[in-house]
Amino acid sequence: MGAKTWMLVYAQGGDARSTLAARPALDRAESARVAEQLFAADELQPLADASLAWTAPPDEELLVGCFPGGLTVLAAKEFALDQPSALDARFLDHAQGRDVFLHAMHSAADWLAFAHWREGRLLRALSVSPDDGVIEEEGARLPFELPFWNGAHPADDPEDLAEGEAPYPLPFHPLELGEAALREFFGYQLEGVVDASLLQPEALPLLRFRRKARRKPSWFSRLW
Repeated sequence: MGAKTWMLVYAQGGDARSTLAARPALDRAESARVAEQLFAADELQPLADASLAWTAPPDEELLVGCFPGGLTVLAAKEFALDQPSALDARFLDHAQGRDVFLHAMHSAADWLAFAHWREGRLLRALSVSPDDGVIEEEGARLPFELPFWNGAHPADDPEDLAEGEAPYPLPFHPLELGEAALREFFGYQLEGVVDASLLQPEALPLLRFRRKARRKPSWFSRLW
């Protein structure tokens, strides 16, 4: 299936990594309440649990996990944004003093986007793909990014290019930077060399719902 994510994480004090590393227990009641609050336009049908290992649900599904310490994980189609700064304001309003992180990537498109807000202010946003180049870039580049931009992780070796073959159009592979962002922000990875010091995302369950837009009452039913 390849590496895919489209998720939003709320973290008290901006430290999602430490909270997740403690493998906190899922608060099922609060998770269900938040799902109903933020996705009130949908009818939500509970399904079998998912986990942090797969935060790229299909359009008709929603993943939610609320944990002690103010940590909340959401995964839904609304977060697969080419321009992460365009995140719907209702999700930022829900932060209530917490930092907000968006992480989205898709292996088939070699595309990555991530963003970080604090107190409603966008600190960093990046969206890149080989076809479109830098789609969006706001704020200062973060320390973990710099080696990628500086050529320390090239997407291809110039010596391996066939004669006349164009080099990769970015100085790094977006999915490799995406994995670095997962490690930096959340302390886990999906692909790459196994690092036993990192969180195993399968260990963190998330509630999973089938979502369906609520039917608006007809003009006739509103007469009664």
